[in-house]
Amino acid sequence: MIDRLRQMLFPDTGKAGGSPDPDSHQLAVAATALMVQLSRIDNDEDQRELATIVDCAVRVHQVTREEARSILDDALNHADDSTSIYEFTGVLNEQLSQASKQAVLESIWRVALADDRIDKYEEHLIRRMADLLHLNHREYMQARHRAEQSH
Repeated sequence: MIDRLRQMLFPDTGKAGGSPDPDSHQLAVAATALMVQLSRIDNDEDQRELATIVDCAVRVHQVTREEARSILDDALNHADDSTSIYEFTGVLNEQLSQASKQAVLESIWRVALADDRIDKYEEHLIRRMADLLHLNHREYMQARHRAEQSH
C-alpha cells in the first residue's frame, strides 16, 4: 500500500524538478490512508466508518465524492500491505498548519465514532497519530470533542 499511495502522493517524483507540492488530492490520500488504518484496527470494519472516510475527504480536502471513493477503494485494496503510518503523517506534517492537522485528527475521530463505540485499540492508534502529527494533548482533546459534538 505504501508504494501505491506514495505514487498517488507524488506522481512526478521520478521526473526532473523533484517532488511537487501536494495538492488537496494528495493530502486526501495521506489522510485517507490513516483513516483506513484506524477502521481496520478493531477488526470490525464498518460501512458507517467507510462512509465517514469519504465524507471527511470531501469536507476537509475538497476532493469530489468520486475522487474520495477512488482513494478509499485503493487504500482498502492495499491496506494489508501497509506497515507504517509515519510516511503519511510526515506528508501531512510537511504541508499542513497545526489547525489543518487538527482538522485531520478530528476526521480520524469521526471515523472512530461512526460505529458508535471507541475501541481501546482505536483510541491508542489515534493518540499515536496525534503524536506523529505533533499535536499536543489539548489539540488532541479539542479534536475529539468537536468530533463527538458533531456525531
